[in-house]
Amino acid sequence: MTGTARIVLVHATPVAMAPVHDAFAKEWPEAELTNLLDDGLTTERARQAELTEELIERFVDLVRYAYRTGADGILATCSAFGPAIDRAAASLPVPVVKPNEAMFRAALACGTDIGMLATFAPSVPTMADEFAVAAERLGSPANLTPIVVDSALDLLRAGDAGSHNRLVAEQAPRLADCDAIVLAHFSTSQAVERVRARVDVPVFTAPQTAVLALKDAVRGAA
Repeated sequence: MTGTARIVLVHATPVAMAPVHDAFAKEWPEAELTNLLDDGLTTERARQAELTEELIERFVDLVRYAYRTGADGILATCSAFGPAIDRAAASLPVPVVKPNEAMFRAALACGTDIGMLATFAPSVPTMADEFAVAAERLGSPANLTPIVVDSALDLLRAGDAGSHNRLVAEQAPRLADCDAIVLAHFSTSQAVERVRARVDVPVFTAPQTAVLALKDAVRGAA
């Protein structure tokens, strides 16, 4: 890689876009960003009991297209498609970063009892699997306690970020005895300051940690 890094962001929902752009502005402002959005992916995932092979291949096709546009690195911003991201990453010669992997590592550095605030219930099983893999790699006997904040995502999609943030923060005290709390989705990161105001434990968000992980990976591959 020479010159400015060309980064493609792969989105399955538009509410993930602003948080990750904010993170790039703070952590890697010189990166050249392109956005690919298929918001039907999240709609279809919500209708399915499990992540189907059809949805996996649909997401993989999107990531492969991202590579063909000339990407030096790819960041997937939706936490519900972990297996699809893994499959795409295995077939491409550029770094493909999952949204939550770096966040989980940061939280696990704080202890073994990790709480998670989520707003999209279908993503929780795949995220729990990813968390277990991260803990195993670190040799940690950690456990994850997820809480799904019903209706918060609908409010955010409707443009009511304030109510979304309030509902997420209201659930934070239930995880106050954990060693750390993670906010499951890029969109949930908008509530971080309100969550931190309600608890005394470290609170981690996905966008910042993912951007830093991709930055390191792209520069390491150069």
